[in-house]
Amino acid sequence: MKTKIFILFVFIISSFAISSKTTKLVILHTNDTHSQIEPATSSDLGGYARRLGVINQIRKEEKNVLLLDAGDFLQGTPYFNFFGGRVETKALKMMKYDAIGLGNHEFDNGIDSLVMLLKTVDLPMVNSNYNVQNTKLAPYLKEYKIIRKGGLKIGIFALGVNLEGLAFQKHFEGIKFNDPLLTAKVYSDFLKNRQKCDLVICISHLGVSSQDSSPTDYDVASATKHIDIIIGGHSHKILVNEKKKNADNKDVIIAQMEKSGLNLGRIDLLFEKR
Repeated sequence: MKTKIFILFVFIISSFAISSKTTKLVILHTNDTHSQIEPATSSDLGGYARRLGVINQIRKEEKNVLLLDAGDFLQGTPYFNFFGGRVETKALKMMKYDAIGLGNHEFDNGIDSLVMLLKTVDLPMVNSNYNVQNTKLAPYLKEYKIIRKGGLKIGIFALGVNLEGLAFQKHFEGIKFNDPLLTAKVYSDFLKNRQKCDLVICISHLGVSSQDSSPTDYDVASATKHIDIIIGGHSHKILVNEKKKNADNKDVIIAQMEKSGLNLGRIDLLFEKR
């Protein structure tokens, strides 16, 4: 049996006015694991234990590491059917994720089930375009998150797909779906200009195909001015740091790592004073 998880490495050099000292930030990301706790039988890739080992090794080697997930960590194997998400959430907690977005499959057993999981395991869940104020989910979901690493101020917000047709109506009752494009404009502007974040990251479960969702991650990138990176999911595609021009003709990095935890995405950023 193989003993390592396959990782995709891409190195991006960026320049931001933050300090007189060069700072390296490593962003690790996953999406659409779909309860694949063990390595996939077809390829012998992935598995939570391997992922944890690789993440811990990278954290030993790198000073500033950010770990993100773009949702759909639930549903897809008997682990979810038998344990209802308890295995997945405890494993995510052990890996010490910095921010996790909501996918549509997080609602497969309904809001009450999701709330029970988040009551038991405190996870850094983020979503910016679901209004959950009239639901039990409200205390467990942040609209945005600001993280400081190595002198950097990193702003994170998250977009969820329209749940209509993707989950039973009764399983997301009370949630109001707000327009992802308008939400992205508001939160990216807030984080960049009001909060003065050095880096703005959008965690998205919209996907990159109009067959999956409208708008897509590409639409979000091209319609906004202040998003630097989109960590995506939902489409089950491998996107190794694709570049899309934003409304100011600047590059936005869009990354996605297929499904089932077969790959761990990595983006290396170097920040230096101009």
